[in-house]
Amino acid sequence: MGVMIGRLHHVVIDCPAPRELAAFYSELVGLPVTYDSDDWVVVSQDEVSSGIAFQLARDWVAPRWPDPAHPQQFHVDVMVDDIPAADRAVVALGATRLDAGAEEWRVYSDPAGHPFCLVPRPGWAAPIGGPLE
Repeated sequence: MGVMIGRLHHVVIDCPAPRELAAFYSELVGLPVTYDSDDWVVVSQDEVSSGIAFQLARDWVAPRWPDPAHPQQFHVDVMVDDIPAADRAVVALGATRLDAGAEEWRVYSDPAGHPFCLVPRPGWAAPIGGPLE
């Protein structure tokens, strides 16, 4: 692989309301908010782990999946044990379902409009957790 140049610190997501979007993803992936300011909020395992950061973008323009004129910019795949139960849970958190056609995986937008997918947990991955209902 060669020499390591650096190590991932955070994946940073621009958004109009960092606290609200961090709260959404904290619930979605089961990790706590570990740093919180008006324009920068982090969700990670703990204060010294890499995670997802949410940065204030005052002129935020949401993507419109799958419209190439407003590309998705990035998306997060979230593995789940039970797609139908996870569907109900993320919609209750404030997600909007974007794709009604796939049963094996589903596409949503988070409260700021970023797309993300729920995908079934592959056999090599440990179970996610307890029941959602």
